[in-house]
Amino acid sequence: MTRPKEFKEIILDIEDGIATLTLHRPDNMNAFTGTMMHEMIEAFDITDADDSVKVVIVTGHGERAFCAGADLSAGAKTFDYDARASTGEKGRTEQVDIQRDGGGRVTLRIFESLKPVIGAINGAAVGIGVTMQLPMDIRIASENARFGFVFNKRGINPEAASSWFLPRLVGIQQALEWCYTGRVFPASEALSGGLVSRVVPLADLMTVARALAKEIADNTAPVSNALTRQMMWRMLGASHPMEAHIVDSAAIYSRGKTPDAKEGVMSFLEKRQPVYPVKVSDGMPGFFPWWDEPEFEWIGNK
Repeated sequence: MTRPKEFKEIILDIEDGIATLTLHRPDNMNAFTGTMMHEMIEAFDITDADDSVKVVIVTGHGERAFCAGADLSAGAKTFDYDARASTGEKGRTEQVDIQRDGGGRVTLRIFESLKPVIGAINGAAVGIGVTMQLPMDIRIASENARFGFVFNKRGINPEAASSWFLPRLVGIQQALEWCYTGRVFPASEALSGGLVSRVVPLADLMTVARALAKEIADNTAPVSNALTRQMMWRMLGASHPMEAHIVDSAAIYSRGKTPDAKEGVMSFLEKRQPVYPVKVSDGMPGFFPWWDEPEFEWIGNK
Protein backbone atom coordinates (compact mmCIF):
# COMPACT_ATOMS: atom_id res chain seq x y z
CA MET A 1 0.00 0.00 0.00
CA THR A 2 1.24 3.48 -0.84
CA ARG A 3 0.17 6.83 0.54
CA PRO A 4 1.14 9.48 -2.04
CA LYS A 5 0.68 12.40 0.36
CA GLU A 6 -0.16 13.06 4.00
CA PHE A 7 -3.28 15.19 4.29
CA LYS A 8 -4.86 16.77 7.37
CA GLU A 9 -8.52 15.74 7.00
CA ILE A 10 -8.51 12.87 4.53
CA ILE A 11 -6.42 9.75 3.97
CA LEU A 12 -5.52 8.54 0.47
CA ASP A 13 -4.23 4.97 0.14
CA ILE A 14 -3.44 3.14 -3.10
CA GLU A 15 -3.19 -0.64 -3.35
CA ASP A 16 -3.79 -3.20 -6.13
CA GLY A 17 -5.09 -0.59 -8.56
CA ILE A 18 -7.62 0.79 -6.06
CA ALA A 19 -7.38 4.20 -4.39
CA THR A 20 -9.28 4.54 -1.12
CA LEU A 21 -10.08 8.10 -0.08
CA THR A 22 -11.18 8.19 3.57
CA LEU A 23 -12.76 11.28 5.10
CA HIS A 24 -10.87 11.55 8.38
CA ARG A 25 -12.04 13.89 11.10
CA PRO A 26 -12.62 11.24 13.79
CA ASP A 27 -13.57 13.71 16.53
CA ASN A 28 -16.12 15.52 14.34
CA MET A 29 -17.98 12.73 12.53
CA ASN A 30 -15.92 13.57 9.43
CA ALA A 31 -17.73 16.91 9.08
CA PHE A 32 -16.87 18.90 5.97
CA THR A 33 -14.57 21.93 6.09
CA GLY A 34 -12.75 24.14 3.63
CA THR A 35 -9.61 22.13 4.26
CA MET A 36 -11.40 18.89 3.42
CA MET A 37 -12.73 20.47 0.23
CA HIS A 38 -9.26 21.43 -0.99
CA GLU A 39 -7.80 18.06 -0.01
CA MET A 40 -10.51 16.05 -1.78
CA ILE A 41 -9.98 18.04 -4.97
CA GLU A 42 -6.23 17.44 -4.76
CA ALA A 43 -6.77 13.73 -4.10
CA PHE A 44 -8.77 13.37 -7.31
CA ASP A 45 -6.03 15.24 -9.18
CA ILE A 46 -3.61 12.61 -7.83
CA THR A 47 -5.77 9.61 -8.76
CA ASP A 48 -6.41 10.93 -12.26
CA ALA A 49 -2.68 11.39 -12.86
CA ASP A 50 -1.66 7.98 -11.46
CA ASP A 51 -1.99 5.24 -14.09
CA SER A 52 -1.75 2.58 -11.37
CA VAL A 53 -5.15 3.72 -10.08
CA LYS A 54 -8.01 2.02 -11.88
CA VAL A 55 -10.87 2.75 -9.42
CA VAL A 56 -11.46 5.15 -6.52
CA ILE A 57 -13.43 4.24 -3.38
CA VAL A 58 -14.63 7.07 -1.10
CA THR A 59 -15.59 6.24 2.47
CA GLY A 60 -15.61 7.75 5.96
CA HIS A 61 -13.54 6.94 9.02
CA GLY A 62 -15.17 4.91 11.77
CA GLU A 63 -18.61 3.40 12.22
CA ARG A 64 -20.73 6.45 13.07
CA ALA A 65 -20.45 8.71 10.06
CA PHE A 66 -19.52 8.91 6.42
CA CYS A 67 -19.74 12.70 6.67
CA ALA A 68 -22.07 14.50 9.07
CA GLY A 69 -22.38 17.48 6.73
CA ALA A 70 -20.88 20.91 7.23
CA ASP A 71 -19.00 21.53 10.44
CA LEU A 72 -21.53 23.53 12.51
CA SER A 73 -19.11 24.48 15.27
CA ALA A 74 -19.17 28.14 14.19
CA GLY A 75 -22.83 28.35 15.18
CA ALA A 76 -24.86 31.09 13.50
CA LYS A 77 -21.91 32.01 11.27
CA THR A 78 -21.54 28.47 9.89
CA PHE A 79 -22.65 29.31 6.35
CA ASP A 80 -21.42 32.92 6.31
CA TYR A 81 -17.94 32.21 5.02
CA ASP A 82 -16.97 35.87 4.65
CA ALA A 83 -17.72 36.34 8.35
CA ARG A 84 -15.39 33.42 9.05
CA ALA A 85 -12.50 34.69 6.92
CA SER A 86 -10.18 34.75 9.93
CA THR A 87 -10.54 30.97 10.29
CA GLY A 88 -9.53 30.31 6.69
CA GLU A 89 -13.05 29.44 5.58
CA LYS A 90 -13.26 32.37 3.17
CA GLY A 91 -11.35 30.16 0.76
CA ARG A 92 -14.21 27.69 0.78
CA THR A 93 -16.04 29.83 -1.76
CA GLU A 94 -14.52 31.07 -4.96
CA GLN A 95 -15.55 34.03 -7.09
CA VAL A 96 -15.11 33.26 -10.78
CA ASP A 97 -17.87 34.64 -12.98
CA ILE A 98 -20.27 33.69 -10.18
CA GLN A 99 -19.88 32.70 -6.54
CA ARG A 100 -19.11 28.96 -6.26
CA ASP A 101 -19.88 26.92 -3.17
CA GLY A 102 -17.31 24.52 -1.76
CA GLY A 103 -19.50 21.45 -2.06
CA GLY A 104 -20.04 22.15 -5.74
CA ARG A 105 -16.33 22.47 -6.32
CA VAL A 106 -15.91 18.96 -4.89
CA THR A 107 -18.80 17.37 -6.79
CA LEU A 108 -17.73 18.90 -10.08
CA ARG A 109 -14.20 17.59 -9.53
CA ILE A 110 -15.59 14.11 -8.89
CA PHE A 111 -17.78 14.51 -11.99
CA GLU A 112 -14.63 15.15 -14.05
CA SER A 113 -12.82 12.07 -12.69
CA LEU A 114 -11.23 9.81 -15.29
CA LYS A 115 -11.49 6.82 -12.96
CA PRO A 116 -14.70 5.08 -11.81
CA VAL A 117 -15.77 6.22 -8.33
CA ILE A 118 -17.51 4.00 -5.75
CA GLY A 119 -19.02 5.44 -2.59
CA ALA A 120 -18.84 3.13 0.45
CA ILE A 121 -21.25 4.85 2.81
CA ASN A 122 -20.40 3.62 6.29
CA GLY A 123 -22.64 5.81 8.47
CA ALA A 124 -24.48 9.12 8.73
CA ALA A 125 -24.39 11.16 5.52
CA VAL A 126 -26.28 14.43 5.64
CA GLY A 127 -25.98 17.77 3.87
CA ILE A 128 -22.76 17.86 1.88
CA GLY A 129 -22.17 14.35 3.26
CA VAL A 130 -24.88 13.10 0.90
CA THR A 131 -24.61 15.60 -1.97
CA MET A 132 -20.90 14.83 -2.45
CA GLN A 133 -21.95 11.23 -3.18
CA LEU A 134 -24.17 12.13 -6.12
CA PRO A 135 -21.46 12.27 -8.83
CA MET A 136 -20.02 8.97 -7.62
CA ASP A 137 -20.87 6.19 -10.05
CA ILE A 138 -22.03 3.53 -7.59
CA ARG A 139 -23.02 3.98 -3.95
CA ILE A 140 -23.02 1.03 -1.53
CA ALA A 141 -24.44 1.66 1.95
CA SER A 142 -23.97 -0.10 5.25
CA GLU A 143 -27.09 -1.05 7.17
CA ASN A 144 -26.48 1.69 9.71
CA ALA A 145 -26.04 4.46 7.13
CA ARG A 146 -28.44 7.41 7.32
CA PHE A 147 -29.04 10.05 4.68
CA GLY A 148 -30.52 13.53 4.79
CA PHE A 149 -30.90 16.46 2.41
CA VAL A 150 -31.40 18.72 5.42
CA PHE A 151 -30.70 22.11 3.82
CA ASN A 152 -34.20 23.57 4.03
CA LYS A 153 -34.26 22.70 7.72
CA ARG A 154 -31.15 24.86 8.15
CA GLY A 155 -32.60 27.84 6.29
CA ILE A 156 -30.39 27.38 3.24
CA ASN A 157 -30.89 25.30 0.09
CA PRO A 158 -29.50 22.19 -1.63
CA GLU A 159 -25.99 22.81 -2.93
CA ALA A 160 -23.07 21.02 -4.57
CA ALA A 161 -24.91 20.95 -7.91
CA SER A 162 -27.41 18.54 -6.33
CA SER A 163 -30.31 20.18 -8.17
CA TRP A 164 -28.72 18.73 -11.32
CA PHE A 165 -27.52 15.39 -9.98
CA LEU A 166 -30.27 14.27 -7.61
CA PRO A 167 -33.31 14.34 -9.93
CA ARG A 168 -31.31 12.52 -12.58
CA LEU A 169 -30.42 9.77 -10.11
CA VAL A 170 -33.73 9.25 -8.31
CA GLY A 171 -36.35 11.20 -10.29
CA ILE A 172 -37.84 14.62 -9.60
CA GLN A 173 -40.61 13.41 -7.27
CA GLN A 174 -38.29 11.54 -4.90
CA ALA A 175 -35.68 14.31 -5.05
CA LEU A 176 -38.20 16.96 -4.04
CA GLU A 177 -39.74 14.89 -1.25
CA TRP A 178 -36.35 14.36 0.37
CA CYS A 179 -35.37 18.02 -0.04
CA TYR A 180 -38.73 19.52 0.98
CA THR A 181 -38.97 17.46 4.17
CA GLY A 182 -35.28 17.57 5.03
CA ARG A 183 -35.81 14.33 6.93
CA VAL A 184 -33.04 11.90 7.76
CA PHE A 185 -33.89 8.48 6.33
CA PRO A 186 -32.41 4.98 6.66
CA ALA A 187 -30.38 2.99 4.17
CA SER A 188 -33.46 0.93 3.27
CA GLU A 189 -35.23 4.06 2.00
CA ALA A 190 -32.11 5.14 0.12
CA LEU A 191 -32.15 1.74 -1.59
CA SER A 192 -35.84 1.80 -2.49
CA GLY A 193 -35.51 5.38 -3.72
CA GLY A 194 -32.58 4.54 -5.99
CA LEU A 195 -29.93 6.55 -4.17
CA VAL A 196 -27.78 3.48 -3.41
CA SER A 197 -27.33 0.24 -5.34
CA ARG A 198 -27.23 -2.11 -2.36
CA VAL A 199 -27.19 -2.26 1.43
CA VAL A 200 -24.79 -4.57 3.29
CA PRO A 201 -23.73 -5.14 6.90
CA LEU A 202 -21.17 -2.61 8.07
CA ALA A 203 -18.61 -5.36 8.62
CA ASP A 204 -18.89 -6.32 4.94
CA LEU A 205 -18.99 -2.82 3.43
CA MET A 206 -15.36 -2.37 2.39
CA THR A 207 -15.05 -6.01 1.35
CA VAL A 208 -18.02 -5.59 -1.02
CA ALA A 209 -16.77 -2.23 -2.30
CA ARG A 210 -13.26 -3.54 -2.90
CA ALA A 211 -14.55 -6.67 -4.64
CA LEU A 212 -16.52 -4.51 -7.06
CA ALA A 213 -13.56 -2.19 -7.57
CA LYS A 214 -11.27 -5.15 -8.22
CA GLU A 215 -13.72 -6.63 -10.74
CA ILE A 216 -13.50 -3.34 -12.66
CA ALA A 217 -9.74 -2.96 -12.25
CA ASP A 218 -8.88 -6.52 -13.29
CA ASN A 219 -11.13 -6.94 -16.31
CA THR A 220 -11.69 -3.66 -18.11
CA ALA A 221 -9.56 -1.17 -20.02
CA PRO A 222 -8.82 2.05 -18.10
CA VAL A 223 -9.18 4.31 -21.15
CA SER A 224 -12.48 2.63 -22.02
CA ASN A 225 -13.68 3.29 -18.49
CA ALA A 226 -12.59 6.92 -18.62
CA LEU A 227 -14.49 7.41 -21.87
CA THR A 228 -17.54 5.49 -20.68
CA ARG A 229 -17.72 7.48 -17.47
CA GLN A 230 -17.71 10.83 -19.24
CA MET A 231 -20.02 9.65 -22.02
CA MET A 232 -22.66 8.37 -19.60
CA TRP A 233 -22.64 11.34 -17.25
CA ARG A 234 -22.49 14.04 -19.90
CA MET A 235 -25.21 12.48 -22.02
CA LEU A 236 -27.64 12.91 -19.11
CA GLY A 237 -27.96 16.49 -20.31
CA ALA A 238 -28.08 15.76 -24.04
CA SER A 239 -31.12 17.01 -25.96
CA HIS A 240 -31.12 14.25 -28.60
CA PRO A 241 -29.59 10.76 -28.99
CA MET A 242 -27.70 12.07 -32.02
CA GLU A 243 -25.32 13.75 -29.56
CA ALA A 244 -24.47 10.34 -28.11
CA HIS A 245 -24.25 8.79 -31.58
CA ILE A 246 -21.67 11.33 -32.73
CA VAL A 247 -19.45 10.82 -29.70
CA ASP A 248 -19.69 7.05 -29.37
CA SER A 249 -19.08 6.66 -33.10
CA ALA A 250 -15.87 8.65 -32.80
CA ALA A 251 -14.91 6.69 -29.70
CA ILE A 252 -15.50 3.21 -31.13
CA TYR A 253 -13.63 4.13 -34.32
CA SER A 254 -10.67 5.48 -32.35
CA ARG A 255 -10.56 2.72 -29.73
CA GLY A 256 -10.98 -0.03 -32.32
CA LYS A 257 -7.51 0.70 -33.70
CA THR A 258 -5.72 0.57 -30.35
CA PRO A 259 -3.73 -2.24 -28.73
CA ASP A 260 -6.44 -2.33 -26.06
CA ALA A 261 -9.04 -3.51 -28.58
CA LYS A 262 -6.67 -6.19 -29.87
CA GLU A 263 -5.95 -7.32 -26.30
CA GLY A 264 -9.64 -7.38 -25.42
CA VAL A 265 -10.44 -9.72 -28.29
CA MET A 266 -7.38 -11.96 -27.99
CA SER A 267 -7.62 -12.36 -24.19
CA PHE A 268 -11.23 -13.46 -24.68
CA LEU A 269 -10.34 -15.95 -27.42
CA GLU A 270 -7.35 -17.26 -25.48
CA LYS A 271 -9.38 -17.47 -22.25
CA ARG A 272 -6.90 -15.46 -20.16
CA GLN A 273 -6.85 -12.34 -18.02
CA PRO A 274 -6.47 -9.20 -20.16
CA VAL A 275 -3.54 -6.83 -19.77
CA TYR A 276 -4.51 -3.53 -21.34
CA PRO A 277 -1.44 -1.51 -22.37
CA VAL A 278 -2.94 1.92 -23.13
CA LYS A 279 -2.70 4.42 -20.27
CA VAL A 280 -5.16 7.15 -19.35
CA SER A 281 -2.30 9.64 -18.88
CA ASP A 282 -1.28 9.57 -22.54
CA GLY A 283 -3.75 7.32 -24.36
CA MET A 284 -7.02 9.21 -24.45
CA PRO A 285 -8.31 9.64 -28.01
CA GLY A 286 -7.50 12.85 -29.83
CA PHE A 287 -11.05 14.18 -29.70
CA PHE A 288 -11.14 14.02 -25.87
CA PRO A 289 -12.48 16.15 -24.22
CA TRP A 290 -15.07 16.39 -26.98
CA TRP A 291 -17.24 18.90 -25.11
CA ASP A 292 -14.54 21.51 -25.79
CA GLU A 293 -14.31 20.68 -29.51
CA PRO A 294 -16.52 22.73 -31.88
CA GLU A 295 -16.76 19.90 -34.41
CA PHE A 296 -18.70 17.85 -31.87
CA GLU A 297 -21.45 20.41 -31.45
CA TRP A 298 -24.62 18.80 -32.73
CA ILE A 299 -26.80 21.05 -34.91
CA GLY A 300 -30.45 20.14 -34.86
CA ASN A 301 -30.97 20.19 -38.63
CA LYS A 302 -28.25 17.58 -39.31
